[in-house]
Amino acid sequence: MKVILAGYNVEAGQLPAVPGDLPLTPEVFSAAYARISRSARGIEALRRQARIDIRQARRSNRNIIFDMGHHSVAEHAVFNFDIIGISRLALEELERFRLVSFTEKSQRYVTLKGDFYLPESLPSDTLRRQYLDTIEQQNLFYRKSYRVLKEYIFGKYPRLAAETKNKRLLEGWAKEDARYILSLATLGQVGMTINARNLEYLFRKFALSELPEIHRLRDALYRQVMKIAPSIILFADPSRFEREEKQKIPAATGPFGDFSPQNVNFEVLDHTVAGDRKILNALLFERGYIDPGRGAEALRKTTPAGKKKFFTDFFSSWEFFDRPPRAFELADITFRALVSSSAFAQIKRHRMATLISGPYGTDHGNTIPPSLEKTGLKPEFADLIRKTNRCHRKLAGILGPRADYILTNSHRRPIQMKMNLREIYHFSRLREDEHAQWDIRDLARRVSRAARRYFPHASMLLGGKSDFRQRFMEIYGKPPEYNI
Repeated sequence: MKVILAGYNVEAGQLPAVPGDLPLTPEVFSAAYARISRSARGIEALRRQARIDIRQARRSNRNIIFDMGHHSVAEHAVFNFDIIGISRLALEELERFRLVSFTEKSQRYVTLKGDFYLPESLPSDTLRRQYLDTIEQQNLFYRKSYRVLKEYIFGKYPRLAAETKNKRLLEGWAKEDARYILSLATLGQVGMTINARNLEYLFRKFALSELPEIHRLRDALYRQVMKIAPSIILFADPSRFEREEKQKIPAATGPFGDFSPQNVNFEVLDHTVAGDRKILNALLFERGYIDPGRGAEALRKTTPAGKKKFFTDFFSSWEFFDRPPRAFELADITFRALVSSSAFAQIKRHRMATLISGPYGTDHGNTIPPSLEKTGLKPEFADLIRKTNRCHRKLAGILGPRADYILTNSHRRPIQMKMNLREIYHFSRLREDEHAQWDIRDLARRVSRAARRYFPHASMLLGGKSDFRQRFMEIYGKPPEYNI
């Protein structure tokens, strides 16, 4: 065996010039790797030839992708983008893409300076002033509440505050609650790594966006990529189906079904019946029970106590970093919930789940951090939310979805989400951990409770990283091998 590190991410400013004014381009990988299946030559020789003759490599890419339909070769070309000065509202559209990597500036750890996005073409000076005044008051309250909450949290946890190393942690707790008043117009930045196939799909979806900010982002990404890799972006414009898809379903009006701030805003819609049995059946199948009859017979002989023992034995050497096998993907839960924008910013990162999100709306209520009530800030927060909602109603009749820039991190949107048990383990491990933010932790606990109700044996070790040791000891009477 021979293994070669053939390429890696390199900062564009450090790339050397190429004779003939041709750029160094990841198209080399697409062209060379595409030829592997049809050429007797070694990969190194294929890459060398593609690098020497970039023009031929580009012709080859176009032929393979367009004429032959082998679009997967575009996945070998990877790009890194710094995206700076993008609103939180636009980030929600950007981070919908599953097979893309993002690292975003966190409002939990960074003290924000008040930069925000101003929608184009506000129709009157009056609306413009109202928009700017609302944003200014939101930002002023953010700074005020951060100061108050910081003092409150340091006083609430004196033992933690006594150690300098905990200062950033406690400040983060204050920031994460103060940010609930910040608007979705607040600017941030994100690092994005994406392959050419997904970038092409992004271009098509962005072309249909209702936000001019997204159109500008699309144009900027497109211009830069086409300079260095024109042969692997061939279908950047939406298809007829993509253009007509949303037009075929009229948009709803009014509040989200029977959810309201007074009702329970989490509901399981569907779940796999006999999920434990199906996971166990799949694990048996993997071990040679290929004939369904044999597998079914083995399961019939497995009593409820036998199933519990099977999974208890199965998990006996588990550690906090282990992942369940793919058989756990056969049991899933579908639920709906009303979540704050602050929680949604974290939910959307779990891109292997199926996440369907409805629009924001002032009818869905707001999520208010309990710390604001304890520090006496809740009335001022509520007054500012009412002011924000009045501004949104005025803007919505003119700007449509662009009016959502004025909404805050506390405003809610409906989601419907389907997660298999393997993904629920990942979600729970991160979001039920003691270091997780309280809003998303509340949702994670609801999801875990549902999983344990429907799949009691396969979900016996669900929980946050910080709870793993205790949960393991409750089941096995001894600690796991690794401590965290």
